Amino acid sequence: MADFQTPVSIAEAIEHIRRNEYLLPAFQRDFVWSPSQIETLFDSLMRGYPISSMLFWKVKGETKTDFRFCKFLTDFIQNHQTWGGYISTDHLNDFHAVLDGQQRLTALYIGLCGSYAYRGYMKRSELNEKNFPTRHLYMNILPQKTQVESGEQEYAFLFIDKNVSKEMDLFQDKAGLWFRVGRIMSLHADTTYDLDDFIEEKNIERESRKILKRLDNVIFNGRIINYYEEDDQRPDKAVNIFVRINSGGTALSFSDILMSIAVANCKKIDMRTEIKKLLDSIRAKGFNVPQDFILKAFLYLYHKDVRSLITSFNIDFIETIEYKWVDIRDSILSLFDLLKSFGLTDFTMTSYNASLPILYYLHHKNVYVDFYKKIANREECLLIRKWIFTILLRRAFGASADSVLMQSRRAFTSDIDHCYIESTCDCFPANQINSEIKKISDVGDDFIEGLLYSQKDHRYTFPILAMLYPNLDYRNNNFHQDHLHPAASFDNLKQEDKDKYGWNTYNSILNLQMLDANENESKNAMPLADWVQSRTTNENRMEFLERHLIPNDVDLDLGDFSQFIEKRKVLLIKKLKQLIN
Repeated sequence: MADFQTPVSIAEAIEHIRRNEYLLPAFQRDFVWSPSQIETLFDSLMRGYPISSMLFWKVKGETKTDFRFCKFLTDFIQNHQTWGGYISTDHLNDFHAVLDGQQRLTALYIGLCGSYAYRGYMKRSELNEKNFPTRHLYMNILPQKTQVESGEQEYAFLFIDKNVSKEMDLFQDKAGLWFRVGRIMSLHADTTYDLDDFIEEKNIERESRKILKRLDNVIFNGRIINYYEEDDQRPDKAVNIFVRINSGGTALSFSDILMSIAVANCKKIDMRTEIKKLLDSIRAKGFNVPQDFILKAFLYLYHKDVRSLITSFNIDFIETIEYKWVDIRDSILSLFDLLKSFGLTDFTMTSYNASLPILYYLHHKNVYVDFYKKIANREECLLIRKWIFTILLRRAFGASADSVLMQSRRAFTSDIDHCYIESTCDCFPANQINSEIKKISDVGDDFIEGLLYSQKDHRYTFPILAMLYPNLDYRNNNFHQDHLHPAASFDNLKQEDKDKYGWNTYNSILNLQMLDANENESKNAMPLADWVQSRTTNENRMEFLERHLIPNDVDLDLGDFSQFIEKRKVLLIKKLKQLIN
């Protein structure tokens, strides 16, 4: 049952660590505490201060081998040895995975059972005892003669170089009488030579004896380790608690944890480095993709459940991803080449999840290599282009994205465990995807009219204009959004038109077109009527107006702006309704 458990002593917690009954999930970060933080922790314990509750996850059954776990770190070496390494859990009994409390428990374990090595005065990175001398935790057992100021230690703990301490249990210098803290463990357990025998042999005086007795009591008798246990074998619940209680600091996000689990469960490749390189390559194409997208792509391509769950990223699933990694990576890169060829950017690609059906098709049909470059794929590229623009405008992949993703994947396969893509899927199944997505339905005039008020350079303006003007060079970014009636002419509108329409209409798709970049530069701020007159003859005027979606039954002078807007609205609604439905 998930609840706070009976607190345990520090000594009991240390014994659990020694027996591998307390382990760390592989997604946990390395040990990062400084020597002074550990020294302060022991001082706090001696002063009777609480050290906050911890969060443990009871791991049992098959869950023990679904994920990778790590041992606690014993001997810390700055920059070189900052975690305890993986441990095989195949033959372990049920154990606790520490979700919150790792730094505190590791600090206690290092102080009582291990060592802390950090750079000496040489400040060189070469790993040797001279540059990174091993230090053990000692406590000054001489009573402090001066009053402790706020924030300072009342009990003096210090990590001392073993070349100074000679690793003795007790030694004296000008600063004090130093007792090796870890020795308290064996003195308490030894039945033939205990703490009283040690005190008597070393002639330790009464006040120092009290300090040693207090240390022994803190370690063995105080029920200091207070923890909440989550025993649900669905780890997402426990990890969500972990994320929430750590949200105040620089904590791991849920995505970070999923990534760490994926990385930890990899055995053949350095997944963290590979994903970083992939993200960098995608960004070089103009798309600032988060790591969440890569994780979601893994699930959408190969997992029965597309939800981002801890349990999904188990060892078996990650083995599949490792085996398919090169193809997955190249498929994702091909996807973003394709999106870029459509003229999309990070700004206008309003939902990266919406591109996952395209990725699925490219990958599982094994057509991703130079897909957008091949002439034979031209018609299919146009089909995909229209689909992604319409799906972005419909905003289908919104708050319920996981449900929509599951629905969309049914257009490729009814059972991903049976086959990834049906043999009948000869081309990108745009219509089938829309049929499977339950929230997709035909759009009406009100929806279309709402789109038409999208402002110049708004995120949703590009896909609307790109659908209306499909024949420009989007691959090479050779296009401009242009005001039909130039922006500079707005102030020349009749006051009644300004009052009726305002800038939001003048600056909207109702008065916008997409032009070839060179053509737009030559047009500049030319009045619409003059521009049309300069580009047409009596023979080609109608074709030109139709191509630029300019109504042919209205005067194009600015003085007739009111009629122009009403006529063009009808024209655009009809055109977009055909394109989107």
